[in-house]
Amino acid sequence: MNTNTEVSTFSRIPRTLPVLHVDNIVMFPYIILPLIVSDELSKQVIDFALSNDRLLGLFLTKEQSEKDPIKIYDHGTAVSIIKMFRTPEGSISLLLQGVSRIKVETITQSEPFIKVEVEIIPESADENAGLTALKNISIELLGKLISESEEMNKEFVYGLKNIKQASRVADLIAGNLNFTIEEKQQILETIELEKRFKKLNGFLANLIKQLRIENTIRNRIQLEMDEDQRRYYLREQLDAIKKELGETDEVDQEIDKWERLIDEKDLPDYVKDEAEEELNRMKMMSPASSEYAVSRNYMEWLINIPWKIYSEDQLDLKRIETVLAGDHYGLETAKERIIEYIAVKKLRNKLKGPILCFVGPPGVGKTSLGKSVASSLNRKFIRLSLGGIHDEAEIRGHRKTYIGAMPGKIITEIKRCGTANPVFMLDEIDKLGRDFRGDPASALLEVLDPEQNNSFVDNYINLPFDLSEVMFITTANGLDTVPMALRDRMEIIEFSSYIEEEKITIAQKYLIPKEAENNGVNGKNVIIRKSALEEIIRYYVRESGVRNLQRNIGTIMRKVARKVAEGDTGKITVTDKNVKIFLKKRKHSIEMANRVPEIGVVTGLAWTIFGGEILFCETTLLPGKGKFVLTGLLGEVMQESAKLAYSLIKAKHKEFGIDPALFENRDLHIHLPAGAVPKDGPSAGVTLTTSLVSAFTQKKVKHNVAMTGEITLLGKVLPIGGVREKFLAAKRAGVKKVILPYENQDSYEEIPEKVKGGVDVMFVKDIQEILQEVLIGESD
Repeated sequence: MNTNTEVSTFSRIPRTLPVLHVDNIVMFPYIILPLIVSDELSKQVIDFALSNDRLLGLFLTKEQSEKDPIKIYDHGTAVSIIKMFRTPEGSISLLLQGVSRIKVETITQSEPFIKVEVEIIPESADENAGLTALKNISIELLGKLISESEEMNKEFVYGLKNIKQASRVADLIAGNLNFTIEEKQQILETIELEKRFKKLNGFLANLIKQLRIENTIRNRIQLEMDEDQRRYYLREQLDAIKKELGETDEVDQEIDKWERLIDEKDLPDYVKDEAEEELNRMKMMSPASSEYAVSRNYMEWLINIPWKIYSEDQLDLKRIETVLAGDHYGLETAKERIIEYIAVKKLRNKLKGPILCFVGPPGVGKTSLGKSVASSLNRKFIRLSLGGIHDEAEIRGHRKTYIGAMPGKIITEIKRCGTANPVFMLDEIDKLGRDFRGDPASALLEVLDPEQNNSFVDNYINLPFDLSEVMFITTANGLDTVPMALRDRMEIIEFSSYIEEEKITIAQKYLIPKEAENNGVNGKNVIIRKSALEEIIRYYVRESGVRNLQRNIGTIMRKVARKVAEGDTGKITVTDKNVKIFLKKRKHSIEMANRVPEIGVVTGLAWTIFGGEILFCETTLLPGKGKFVLTGLLGEVMQESAKLAYSLIKAKHKEFGIDPALFENRDLHIHLPAGAVPKDGPSAGVTLTTSLVSAFTQKKVKHNVAMTGEITLLGKVLPIGGVREKFLAAKRAGVKKVILPYENQDSYEEIPEKVKGGVDVMFVKDIQEILQEVLIGESD
């Protein structure tokens, strides 16, 4: 035995192992064994082992009792996971290899799965004449066993003779023969080799006796089997006669059906050739075989995919514009781009161009606009949510040779809708996952590339399908998590947050009638005034879209429906005065209402995927030695902005009127409240700088002025994004003045004039301009 190899093998087995307990398998060292697990507890054990060192303890389950609730035998095998595959049905297929015998010492964990501390049992390397004799007897008995059984391989005996380690010989024999589970467990628990071989030889002898008895019985009934064979030949002759007479069975009828469908369907030549070849294979198969079922399933997909079936487009631009305007209020940029897209299709009669990607906060109408596009074009609409998809096979499908294989979502949905040119919306593309099963985003590269998707190959169909006529629209809340290669294939159309006036119009034209219909009420029962909508928007929902606004309107309608159902026939009018009766107390307040000028406290503006928000930056000085502390769950970019602001005021302390001694004898603490919410980005640079200067100069900051902008080491203010959302957040919070970078004037001009009222705007190029505006004096 190679002792060094064994020591290195044992050395990599940890003392604590997760336990995979099974009912009918005993694993031996060095044996390679396939295993399929489907229960959730076993999946957790596998996932834990894969995320660590791919090792686990395999133990046989024994009957549970009150005295012994452990459920497993003391002796088991440390096994290594060689390969792993997750089936479409959710099971896990494993290929395991035994490493060493182990014995349970203590149980370290019972929930959610068992973990045990084990003793690793090495095999003895010493062999003597008695042990060699026992090994030879085992091999001789195995030879006799093989001679009695036609199913066993004689090469197995020759291989065992070449193995020098006696322990391996015993384990290989025990692991490959049909001993009972109890007998295999006994051999596994027998550590001393001589005792192990004696038990093994006894079990081999019993197995030989059993086989000899079975062979005797089998010979007796051979004449009866000959009679069955004669009947089989007669049935085959009868089938041939039926074919001549035209009296075919169900299988023949099915083959005829496929031949008829291949001729009737308008299939491309390469698909027709593949279908005929597959049908010829089916004719050669037995209907009872698993391969026949695989081929039949493949034929159903191949024939029923709409290879050349297209919806007839309605390309009347006036009609399309009317439909889009009727279904959605606002969203002018997105509508204009869609009209341009369709205009090109009308002129070229071919829809080949960039893939549209709608990016914006939740609830602003991205998905519903896709439905309207399909309706206006007279095309079928498909929506596929990509959120949480981790497996590349969800997009491309599995090879048809796998059990339960089927095409990916792209081909599946196209077959379901029945046309090859639907409007296909890939929703939540920014929430695609990625793990060891593959990268779905990479699989989408071919789907969303107009230069490649005319020959998209699904793994199951294994034939090119033309996706160039499909109008793909993707949606996302943000682009940070979308890979650059995928982003490059899409044309980004940003959906901005709705302003208050837009939300009121949408509620009056769409949401109130829709919720009234959904809840069985009408204009005779309830009327919701504009003042009530303003109250709801300002104090009950804080969102960029209208999803929560619709929920609150639905709540009002349900309460009205209850009163109507109870017999109240009067009309209910909802205003800002009585909205509390329906929606209880306010959920939000105006953030600036209770604020006063303070030292070191500055109002900033932030952009999130849910819209704009205001945030407060607080800075305080403490006696110390110049220590710098940041809190509030700040991201890496924002931390760098804080360090940059600190370096800026140290470098220009004379301009800011700061005593340089404070940098040495004071500790600095910067905090952004709402510490559980992650914050990041460069646009807080001016906010952090202003807060630091205020703290070091002990001057208060105007509380009703909000600011945003990136800062440089020289004090220059750089442009930022999300101006519309940030401005709306400032106005919603009651801010009186907003300070923006000078280079963001164009972005500000895009904001509707009716929204700008009530909030002054100041554009700045340098931090000094901000300080002169917001610092209001020294503290008493």
